[in-house]
Amino acid sequence: MDTLTGKHLLILGLARQGMALARFAVSVGAKVTVSDLRLAEQLHANLSELADCPIAYVLGEHPLSLLDGVDVLAVSGSVPADAPIVQAAAARGIEVTNDSQIFAERNPARRTIGITGSAGKTTTTTLTGLICQTSDAPTWVGGNIGQPLISYVGQIQAEDIVVQELSSFQLEWWRCSPPVAAVLNITPNHLDRHQTMAAYSQAKANSLRYQDSDGVAVLCADDAGAMALAPLAAGRLRLFSRQQTVDDGAFVRDGQLWLRDGQRETVVCRRSDIRLRGEHNVWNVLAAIILADAVGVPAAAMRQVIANFSGVAHRLESVRAVNGVLYVNDSIATAPERALAAMDAFSEPLILLAGGRDKEMVWEAWTQQVRRRAKAVVLFGALAPALAERLAAAAVNGQTAPAVAQCETLAEAVQAAAKLAQPGDVVLLAPGGTSYDAFVDFADRGEQFRRLVHGL
Repeated sequence: MDTLTGKHLLILGLARQGMALARFAVSVGAKVTVSDLRLAEQLHANLSELADCPIAYVLGEHPLSLLDGVDVLAVSGSVPADAPIVQAAAARGIEVTNDSQIFAERNPARRTIGITGSAGKTTTTTLTGLICQTSDAPTWVGGNIGQPLISYVGQIQAEDIVVQELSSFQLEWWRCSPPVAAVLNITPNHLDRHQTMAAYSQAKANSLRYQDSDGVAVLCADDAGAMALAPLAAGRLRLFSRQQTVDDGAFVRDGQLWLRDGQRETVVCRRSDIRLRGEHNVWNVLAAIILADAVGVPAAAMRQVIANFSGVAHRLESVRAVNGVLYVNDSIATAPERALAAMDAFSEPLILLAGGRDKEMVWEAWTQQVRRRAKAVVLFGALAPALAERLAAAAVNGQTAPAVAQCETLAEAVQAAAKLAQPGDVVLLAPGGTSYDAFVDFADRGEQFRRLVHGL
């Protein structure tokens, strides 16, 4: 028997998380209703995939009457906590949760790793998963990336390893924490959803808040936002740093990445072994080293995987060289800080493609760095006029401002960049804004960029 057996579960959102949860809930004998603001014709593929499940659907709206007789409300990541139906559910005393929390409550794997952060969590999750897959234990990787792990909960065993990426949207509902949990960094992000940095940080903090004395908390010693959560570590606190040695964790010294357990230290690999561009990726590798060590993977296995890891799609991904110009896809850069990290990864002259939709972010540092670093900027999407205005208003003493072009679409932006580029330049898609003004998500934006570049 499952705690959902015989209960009425209402799921808001029929994307991959909602679909996976609906199928699981039906399998354990729950009564399932799914509501999505999209209409049936927009959800044809999703509805077809669940055609074999006895699910009731309410589409095009989230009426409050949906809550009548409901025992549990599960929200997808796109549904904010202040949505009227969510607030009404809380007022009625209905349990509010999501697929990742439901998985966590049922996950039998003692070696479970949770990874969150404003930037780098997908790269770190992917690398950690690949390292753990070298062990004898079956390793399950998912969560905010790939297939929701609730799809596999019936197959996971106690001795397996689970590596789970966790977003702030998921964590804001959590009432438990993974045994091993990393907060890579906390910088302004998703403020259109969380409203304040305090609320955003508190959501991230749930990954550590419920650990016990056997837990392992992994934080970046170089990031003030992450280190502010250190008092929540009820068990072992391990740190990673590019800038200093640490007593327990991983760090860089003399061109090598070291792992230290409080007494002994081991060289894991050389800095030059890392194939990923950008110093920010050194942090991601350091975090993966500690996380893999926490579940018993030896340094030799880490070394081999790190040396062969070339990155994740849409993250500083080299797409193609055309007439001596390299085109790079960093569509994952959905915040100004991510775009700054992307720019810092290159020494070549840059033509930056920037835009998308804003998340009420702080753009001052981005503006100054673009004026210093970019040869030209091609702006597109909803953010283009505001960013053009910022670049025009910002002054950098003694430096020439980059050429700025505005375009309506990404397709126009790629063509404009191609005309501006000369051999030796890098055309970098690092938008700084979200993709939702014109695309399904950042992956859709990155895939369209790839197609446009291959069409040059």
